[in-house]
Amino acid sequence: MSMVRYKAIIAYDGTLFHGFQRQPQGRTVQEELERTLSKMASQPIVVHGSGRTDAHVHALGQVIHFDYPKERPLEKMRFAMDTQTPEDIAVKQVEIVDELFHARYLVQEKVYEFHVQIGKPRSPFRRHYASYYPYPLDLAKIERALPDLLGTHDFSAFCASGSSVEDKVRTIYEATMVHDEALSELVFTFRGDGFLYKMIRILVGTLLKIGNGRLEETSLPKIIASKDRNCAGPTAHPEGLYLKEVKY
Repeated sequence: MSMVRYKAIIAYDGTLFHGFQRQPQGRTVQEELERTLSKMASQPIVVHGSGRTDAHVHALGQVIHFDYPKERPLEKMRFAMDTQTPEDIAVKQVEIVDELFHARYLVQEKVYEFHVQIGKPRSPFRRHYASYYPYPLDLAKIERALPDLLGTHDFSAFCASGSSVEDKVRTIYEATMVHDEALSELVFTFRGDGFLYKMIRILVGTLLKIGNGRLEETSLPKIIASKDRNCAGPTAHPEGLYLKEVKY
């Protein structure tokens, strides 16, 4: 029996998830999606994601694909998935794709956002959706440092231990920061061909250290050249991180 391959764009609030990928313990996005789709299809369905997100990390545009036993009208399929998954997952868009499409292996670019609350006092309503940084920041120093991240580099210094990836060379096309004064938040945007384990959280932790004057604003090239995780800043908290878009 021929299966139909669907691609879907989903969003989720990562607060109550132990990440995207199915695990022996803890609730995951993949598991919830597979449970819903298997119930809809009356047979086991396996979901493939564009990549994992860690515990408490959010997604605005995670991409998945799965094979389904029959073709359904797209809006009916989207609506069924959207209403039958838990309320912290939304299904934004569904399309039928070629059987050669793969959500993970064909990724060309990913875009992430990272939100940092800098207001005093902090907002308790943003605690699950932005990291909090209570110390003084010189935003001009961060602005001057950001372009040093652009281009193709070995980003070993910005990869957390526990990564099994051998090749740590990645290309960053965009690294920007906007100050959202209404929310008293910084919004960092990073666009690249891929990112290492916890790389964006370490980049943000390092940039905040530069803004706080505890690292020189010219230090990023030296940190990159060192390939040493100990030379970079701390890992920022996961709740500020959002997978915004995946491009193929």
